[in-house]
Amino acid sequence: KAPLIYESHVGMAGEEPRVHTYREFADSVLPRVVKAGYNTVQLMAVQEHPYYGSFGYHVSSFFAPCSRFGTPEDLKYLIDTAHGLGLAVLLDVVHSHAVKNMAEGLNNFDGSGHQYFHDGPLGDHPAWDSKCFDYARPEVRQFLLSNVRYWLEEFRFDGFRFDGVTSMLYYSRGMKSFGSYEDYFGGDADDSAILYLKLANKLIQDFKPGAISIGEDMSGMPGLCRPIEDGGIGFNYRLAMGIPDYWIKLLKHSRDEEWNLDELWGVLANRRYGEATIAYAESHDQALVGDKTLAFWLMDKEMYWHMGKNDPHPVIERGIAMHKLIRLITLVLGGEGFLTFMGNEFGHPEWLDFPREGNGWSYHYCRRQWSLVDNPDLKYGWLAGFDRQLMEFAKKTKVLETPPAQLMFIDHEKKILVAERANLVFVFNFSVGNSVFGYPIHVPGMETRELVLDTDLAETGGHGRVDHSFDYPVSPDGVMQIYTPSRSGLVFAKKS
Repeated sequence: KAPLIYESHVGMAGEEPRVHTYREFADSVLPRVVKAGYNTVQLMAVQEHPYYGSFGYHVSSFFAPCSRFGTPEDLKYLIDTAHGLGLAVLLDVVHSHAVKNMAEGLNNFDGSGHQYFHDGPLGDHPAWDSKCFDYARPEVRQFLLSNVRYWLEEFRFDGFRFDGVTSMLYYSRGMKSFGSYEDYFGGDADDSAILYLKLANKLIQDFKPGAISIGEDMSGMPGLCRPIEDGGIGFNYRLAMGIPDYWIKLLKHSRDEEWNLDELWGVLANRRYGEATIAYAESHDQALVGDKTLAFWLMDKEMYWHMGKNDPHPVIERGIAMHKLIRLITLVLGGEGFLTFMGNEFGHPEWLDFPREGNGWSYHYCRRQWSLVDNPDLKYGWLAGFDRQLMEFAKKTKVLETPPAQLMFIDHEKKILVAERANLVFVFNFSVGNSVFGYPIHVPGMETRELVLDTDLAETGGHGRVDHSFDYPVSPDGVMQIYTPSRSGLVFAKKS
């Protein structure tokens, strides 16, 4: 009911500079996912693709598991292992476009140039250098629907993350701004693509009731995540694509003191009523070469020299505090599910770069350095420990299964944002150095509260400034007084 998604790429899931396998992922990485507290694995790059560096998004063979990682039986072993560990497995399915290659793909399969794709310029995606399906053709819809069932039936996936839904929904491929309903439902909308997506979501639920269907749409199409019987398209969730972009913008262009908490609340809470969202602070998109992970934006080159636990450094100290605070507020305010890319939960440094001509076909940046988090002397373990606490908190409180958070107040002078969700009170202090004693908070109800989550715990790299040994009574006028340290997040629950 509340997916905590570990976005993964099998080939780069190991530490050695090479392509790793389905079986290695099953035996080595899946136990890490369970230990980290996630309940869902999302597999990228499973459909066969000719160019490794495409991240699996230029598919050539829609019914073939990627042979680089092993055999179809190896993929089944991975999924069976995940199920045995209590994990759901989602396929990052690419039905939005296909690779242009003629030798190994569908392009010009019958010699006409447009058997599966639109004829003329509409059949070419200008930004992705790929071919766009013609969803108006019954044969194309049948081909793709058969593909949906194939992955559910033959490999027992538990659902899908549909890539590039925005490109499918509009003839303009979504490369425009969306400010009014005319932008969604005018002549630019591809009704045939909408029909296909409805059919796909109906097939998923008919064949495997309870399966998860996530749409990668940045346009905010109304009804995308509403049931088909309500006039919607039938997805269970939409990816909150604006949230990670906003975090990167803040870290890239603003000093911490300049952050506008009204704007921050607006971005995190911006979703259509009744349509569930998967929130995330960063995914694989933010980790690609040319960009940086959140950890690297926060700490940059200092991560190479000052990540030893006995090596205090102000840049690292700020980075660890903000990394935890960003993930907490994103999960609580941003949606009804949560996603991370493998390794980002412990602040994996650097970026992702596939072997290519420009880097001498190197695998140096196309792997995951698990040894960093496994080393008890390094600070990566602090970030991993907090993220594990966050996932366990989400599962225990079922906070993501409740209605969206309500803003209680924003204190602009002290840089403090207070919100309520699931009968929990969340206090986010973004101040650089202003810790406040006896800070008054008006809370709903008169019950005594207790502190249940604290980003400032010493065991997760904080300063341990909050005393956890006492409770928080509420005065007759409904006020609870707390100590809120700078750059920290605190969560208070009614004491049982």
